[in-house]
Amino acid sequence: MSAPTERVLCRLDEIPDGGARGFGAAPGGFTGLFAVRRGERAFVFVNSCPHIGVPLEIVPDRFLDARGELIVCSVHGARFRVADGLCVAGPCLGDSLEAVPSRVQDGRLLVPADSGL
Repeated sequence: MSAPTERVLCRLDEIPDGGARGFGAAPGGFTGLFAVRRGERAFVFVNSCPHIGVPLEIVPDRFLDARGELIVCSVHGARFRVADGLCVAGPCLGDSLEAVPSRVQDGRLLVPADSGL
């Protein structure tokens, strides 16, 4: 039997609309993921700042600025666009977060099975 190509990250409604949620590494993995919800879409990224490789949040699930518009690295304040992960301010200006392909099907947020490994 072949291995699954996708896994369920969560139900979309488990992420507040306009908010974000972090996810630990997949079994046997090293890197966690996080998702930002915008209506019926979600943008998923590897939880690692491109500047020094640290997780972005210190407080669980706190990935966004106070206005909920940009992703923020809590270590040094770099700011990233939600739509594509591009750093628009901070020491890694011009670098991007590692985006993870995702899709919503039947209310579930799906990512590749090897995401975060």
